[in-house]
Amino acid sequence: NGLTVAGGNGQGNGINQLYYPCGLYVDDDDQTIYIADASNHCTVEGKWGATISQVVAGGNGQGNGTHQLSDPFDVIVDKEEDSLIICVIRIEEWGLTMDENGSLYVVDYGKHEVRRYRRGESQGIVVADGNGSENCLDQLYGPHYVFVNRDHSVYVSDWGNDRVMKWVEGAKQGIVVAGDQGEGNGLTQLSNPWGVVIDQLGTVCVTDRGNHRIMRCPKGATKGSVIVGGNGRGGQSNQLNVLIGLSFDRHGKFHVVENENHGVQKFNIDSNA
Repeated sequence: NGLTVAGGNGQGNGINQLYYPCGLYVDDDDQTIYIADASNHCTVEGKWGATISQVVAGGNGQGNGTHQLSDPFDVIVDKEEDSLIICVIRIEEWGLTMDENGSLYVVDYGKHEVRRYRRGESQGIVVADGNGSENCLDQLYGPHYVFVNRDHSVYVSDWGNDRVMKWVEGAKQGIVVAGDQGEGNGLTQLSNPWGVVIDQLGTVCVTDRGNHRIMRCPKGATKGSVIVGGNGRGGQSNQLNVLIGLSFDRHGKFHVVENENHGVQKFNIDSNA
């Protein structure tokens, strides 16, 4: 069972509400949670131990003004610049992350690729796919979220192919690390995966959006296990409702966005189970 740490009080723009939230970022320094609150066109922050949030970017209606956002889909913190980086889906760039060197990785859903931008660069380079929208190992189809580990390997939720792919730095093709057995709810399958994170052992954790569950796939395993949800779509304590973003905190706890329950849940997971 999860603990609601933001929203969960129906859709709306009140201080204890979210409206179709998507991505999130947990700041390990002070455990502040930043949430891309898509349909409220803002980014909000929530402090540890409180379900009340405050707007830190946008919140002035949908638009392209310097004080506005339009359907923010993901958010991260650039600690070197002490700033937020927010992705809006109107330009078909969905997920984003940053490595320890400050390089920014952006998922381009429309071009089916992930690009890396080093500090000061405006063009960037393709680090995953860029070869069209199919299911070969050198292709992605509608990628959504990205995670980068310390050796700069790029993990991508390959939404249209119902799998998670790993691209080692400099590789010309990826490696399947979860799914790729067709859309379904078996332990070797995924259905429209979105958020993805990797632990220090190389274990893949992914929000299996179509199955309303979180799957864990150990490194090298051919099938995963359900660690949260998997009991159908709903609002009961053992159910989830359209999962999007996923993040660890420094204590190993999961934070996951329930898009259609308009909230963020935190789960304590036994990593040895």
